[in-house]
Amino acid sequence: MNDSSWGAPPQAGYWGPTDQRHGHGHAHSPGHGHAQGAAPAGPAYDAHDAPQTRPMPIVPGVPEYGGNQDDDRGAARLSGSPVRNDTNPEPMPDAAEPAPKPQKKSAGRDLSAAIGVGVGLGAVIVASLFVVKAVFVGVVAVAVVVGLWELTKRLDERKGIRAPLVPLALGGAAMVVAGYVRGAEGAWVAMALTALAVLVWRMTEPPENYLRDVTAGVFAAFYVPFLATFVAMMLTADDGPQRVLTFLLLTVVSDTGAYAVGWRFGRHKLAPRISPGKTREGLLGAITFAMVVGALCMEFLIDDGAWWQGLLLGLAVAVSATLGDLGESMIKRDLGIKDMGTLLPGHGGIMDRLDSLLPTAPVVWLLLVLFVGSG
Repeated sequence: MNDSSWGAPPQAGYWGPTDQRHGHGHAHSPGHGHAQGAAPAGPAYDAHDAPQTRPMPIVPGVPEYGGNQDDDRGAARLSGSPVRNDTNPEPMPDAAEPAPKPQKKSAGRDLSAAIGVGVGLGAVIVASLFVVKAVFVGVVAVAVVVGLWELTKRLDERKGIRAPLVPLALGGAAMVVAGYVRGAEGAWVAMALTALAVLVWRMTEPPENYLRDVTAGVFAAFYVPFLATFVAMMLTADDGPQRVLTFLLLTVVSDTGAYAVGWRFGRHKLAPRISPGKTREGLLGAITFAMVVGALCMEFLIDDGAWWQGLLLGLAVAVSATLGDLGESMIKRDLGIKDMGTLLPGHGGIMDRLDSLLPTAPVVWLLLVLFVGSG
């Protein structure tokens, strides 16, 4: 019901006869002329001209109705005619009721679910990382395959781009294993073979949109599994688990710092056309948090590492993680979606968690090789 209220209730016999030409039950006041037929006894009452300043009347046995209902329904109710009651208007708000308090600033997602899923994923990753390295490589390969499935499915749904999933999934998993077993050389060879497999696989379908589909397939192969191979290559060092843990900690801390500082203090947009929620203050929070944790990790986790190296590493991670997040935001805006999937409550899909990890992996791998070597 709207906010307008009705005037005083009419008395019995005050309503004029129904105007058959319009199907409404108006009564006409003297100032508006007489209705057709016999005039009613007593003064006429016009529901439309009544001042709407007093509370709406409550007629015994008649449900409340507001000024936005048809007049013939109201007249029929008051005259006793049977009318189907198929509305359930809301009651008028009490004028004495205090104004609602302003809501607190919302974080924009289900934090309890996000934290629970994050803790669960972290436990699986850490357990596999420090127990058996090969198990962790398998976890990375599974994440890559699921991420490829999400990406290719969204491309097909939103743009009609049919990047072949089968060669991408097989080649992507092989790419991660090759990076772990044969290093950078193995990763590049697996990448080239995956791209070739995409080209050949798409030949089994009609030639229309061939170039578009294979281009998307090669992009997906580079974006997801190839970048993920750098995580597997970090693991091959003697302190490989510590390097991977440093990489994960810095990326997560960077995202958390950006989120916390931006949500609390963010005022100036970082890239409003790409991701309106990101702010310059959030980026400063990401850099600060990542540099502090980077210094601690290089000092206490990485063999022969120095705290000042950790400052540089943290700075690089904050920048690459932010760029990776913006890059996927560009993809999702182009596709017209909010999340890549719904597999992880509070987070979205696997790709929504890999967005900052994937481009950060080669950055961390390269800096660690420069700082302390590849062994």
